[in-house]
Amino acid sequence: MKVLVQRAIDASVTVEGEVIGAIDHGQLVLVGIEKGDTEADTQRLADKLLKYRMFGDEDGKMNLNVQQVSGGILLVSQFTLAAETKKGLRPGFSSAAIPSEGERLFNDFVSKVRAQYDKVETGQFGADMKVAFINDGPVTFMLD
Repeated sequence: MKVLVQRAIDASVTVEGEVIGAIDHGQLVLVGIEKGDTEADTQRLADKLLKYRMFGDEDGKMNLNVQQVSGGILLVSQFTLAAETKKGLRPGFSSAAIPSEGERLFNDFVSKVRAQYDKVETGQFGADMKVAFINDGPVTFMLD
């Protein structure tokens, strides 16, 4: 399981011309589910995501987590994070979870994050989503 976390000033997801999820500031989180991922992985990464210190304190040091700054979290499934890119000029996706398992684990991850924090929005699994955001910093981290 890979989670790409980007500190955002604002972020939104649009499907078929309708905004289905949006935050003012906080984290845009792209989630890639791989074969072999489990509920234990979703729990571990949910806990880490919520505690990850990527926001500046009064001295500008990254000492605060998303909850401490009352930021929103926008969770978006993105199977391309599981791509194999070391060989050739075209990505391979054999390490990505099959869609039904990816959706189940993505929903489990969303539930676990929401169980600990109430400012959570999502995209739509499997949809053609348009994601817009302003990266603050830029600050981006890969959690896996």
